[in-house]
Amino acid sequence: MGRSEVDSLKKIQTWWLKKHGYLDENCWKSGGIKWTNGWSGTESSVCISVDTYHEDPHLQITYTQTDQDGEKKNFDYKIPLTTTPCYYGSKRYWFICPWYANGIYCGRRVGVLYLGGDYFGCRHCYDLTYESRNENRRYKLYPLFSVLTDFKKTDDLEDEIKRRYYAGKPTRKQRRLDKIHTRMSYYNMLAREKGLFK
Repeated sequence: MGRSEVDSLKKIQTWWLKKHGYLDENCWKSGGIKWTNGWSGTESSVCISVDTYHEDPHLQITYTQTDQDGEKKNFDYKIPLTTTPCYYGSKRYWFICPWYANGIYCGRRVGVLYLGGDYFGCRHCYDLTYESRNENRRYKLYPLFSVLTDFKKTDDLEDEIKRRYYAGKPTRKQRRLDKIHTRMSYYNMLAREKGLFK
């Protein structure tokens, strides 16, 4: 079974908390985060509060999940926060992942937490991967997938290009387009050799 991809999961990021004032110095702030499923339009949310005022800075997360049997489970727990100094004199906040994977305490300093199960944890604990990494593997195995993506790229570039040559030389966008056409020709040749095209 393949590893789950981070791109499809709900996540909480330190940069988002910083942007919305949750990580200001010596403060306590509460609010919420909402996600909308692009396919179904359904919404889900969590309540959060961040405490950077006391000696144990933390993020507190509260939410309800419904399992496959329709039973609702309530969750309310804290994620410890830590800081590292920045070059320009401020400091950057990080989550400390408090969970265990295979009986071993994690404790990693991370900037993103993912809801890969019942709890928000780091990608290492949930053994998550990135879609881009899987795409690279798929394209190595199935060049045809890359050709489909390249078709889209060529359409976009054709629309963008206003001038193909300048002073007798191809423009930057024209060079990109030529490179994609060369790659597509190569994959087309591979597909014919493998008998995918007649």
